[in-house]
Amino acid sequence: MSKIISIGTAVPRYQHNQQGIREFMQRIYAFNEADRRKLKFLYAQSAIETRYSAIADYSLSLPEWTFYPASENLEPFPSLEKRMEHFERYAAPLSVTAIRNCLDNLSGKEPITHLITASCTGMSAPGLDLEIMDLMGLPDNINRTSVNFMGCYAAIHALKMADAICNSSPASRVMIVCTELCTLHFQREATPDNITSSLLFGDGSAAALVTGRDDPSKGLHLNSFYSEVIRKGKKDMSWGLSSTGFQMTLSAYIPQLIEADFESLVGRSLKAAAVEKEEINHWCIHPGGKKILEAIQTSLHLAQSALSESYEVLKQYGNMSSPTLLFVLDRIMKTLAAEESEKSDSHGGGSKQTIFGAAFGPGLTMETFIASYAG
Repeated sequence: MSKIISIGTAVPRYQHNQQGIREFMQRIYAFNEADRRKLKFLYAQSAIETRYSAIADYSLSLPEWTFYPASENLEPFPSLEKRMEHFERYAAPLSVTAIRNCLDNLSGKEPITHLITASCTGMSAPGLDLEIMDLMGLPDNINRTSVNFMGCYAAIHALKMADAICNSSPASRVMIVCTELCTLHFQREATPDNITSSLLFGDGSAAALVTGRDDPSKGLHLNSFYSEVIRKGKKDMSWGLSSTGFQMTLSAYIPQLIEADFESLVGRSLKAAAVEKEEINHWCIHPGGKKILEAIQTSLHLAQSALSESYEVLKQYGNMSSPTLLFVLDRIMKTLAAEESEKSDSHGGGSKQTIFGAAFGPGLTMETFIASYAG
């Protein structure tokens, strides 16, 4: 059985508060007063306070912009090539920071045998994996895999691959790194999809080290995986390329689709793993947005406190796509480790804790996992 023994996270240098981003968007969209009030309301209801970006412009006055042209109409609007140049400049160093933060949590320095990279906001060949190898001096014969364009559920897909690797080769040490620079892809047309995307998404990176049964380290054991595609939602969430960057379709119906189907999906996932809902101690849910978290609460009849880690990540970082779930899982693992330490100090034995994780992405795809932590 494989296990996650450490998670590290990283964000770009520019922190933007939600109000500053809203003011940038209002300027670009050239809204009338009524539309400005609507946008202000949407941002106030987002449950997001801050987001991070590789771009400074979102909190600067127009003359200070460096990524976007310092003109009201943003002409010449940044091309796809310019956005990919920024991705290639910033994504690998951010990934390396997350990986080093992950490794810093460990006492041993055993070598990484496999590298899995995940991203849907930048693509090139040679790509992110080779750039990370160069920056970290990883061996030329390291095993590499890339998970591309899977969106917010890519971290679970990567965990599934790492689990398979470790189960077939128990001495493996698989480093997963999910890195997204979502804010590179701002679109200036005031469509509902673009407004929603500019309200929700931020940049970030998260790395997780997965090892096999030969590793004696404590960790979060990956017990099972389960996924389904809700085909009726195929057109409600998508992510495509255009000449001006990547474009998101994010329908307002997604929370309704999730609310209608999530409880039955969880039931099938639990049944496949022979686990009862009552055994779940922690819910590691991708915070795709406030309405999505509320839909899950309603579907599963959970209190808001059951998703406290998801709400906190949404509040501090927004939706970073693929790294976001690992940010949530990192908080849960730290809570479990702290609780174990307290019980150890009081000479008590730790009890088994079971985590149910889920994320959503284009398709509409739902990926889930069940993991356990024994103190």
